[in-house]
Amino acid sequence: MTDRRTVEVLLSRYGTTYAAEAGIRLRNAPQPLYQLLVLSDLLSARIRASVAVAAARALFAHGLRSPDRMIGATWQQRVDALGEGGYRRYDERTATQLGDGAELLLFEYGGDLRRLRGEADGDLDILRSGLRRTPGVGPAGADIFVREVQAVWPETAPFLDGKALQGAENLGLPASPAKLVRLAEQAEQAEPAGESGHLADHGPATLAAALVRAALDKHVVDDVEAQA
Repeated sequence: MTDRRTVEVLLSRYGTTYAAEAGIRLRNAPQPLYQLLVLSDLLSARIRASVAVAAARALFAHGLRSPDRMIGATWQQRVDALGEGGYRRYDERTATQLGDGAELLLFEYGGDLRRLRGEADGDLDILRSGLRRTPGVGPAGADIFVREVQAVWPETAPFLDGKALQGAENLGLPASPAKLVRLAEQAEQAEPAGESGHLADHGPATLAAALVRAALDKHVVDDVEAQA
């Protein structure tokens, strides 16, 4: 089993970003970027990733897709939406943080995270520091946001944080971000074209999400090793 084959199987079976799983059509625009911030907040808690994704989908299904709409909802409405997604252990605290975070985002950036991007100007430390000002978004949440946003903010790529590299280690892959990205590029070139005639796009964000799944779930590691 070669490293390239391992990455090829990992991406083919688990190569979906958490944003896509949560139904976010990520692009460089205020609303999807805000939705990603909400998802990053939810994913950073000590709770299963699947529950955090379900909670995000429930919030968005209730129309809470922008800072204005988040503030416009009552605290109880936010609690209820989180509960629908199974996010019950932290629902009350998180409902408060989501309201406070939306207010801060509107006050500091007019609800547009692209302004934070402009302030950071490619400096990841500044970007993560700015993200951590959001209630509920600590170092882990900031890293989650950057892992996912690199799909549309190329100056942040490639970003493979400690959790992604832990997944690489679990799979017996090199702990070098540059080597991992190169393996993903090779795997993409080796992958047959789909029905549309185009190769799948396995960028650094997709690679990072797949590696994180390998860090969080031993079943993912066992499945990839069996298929590779």
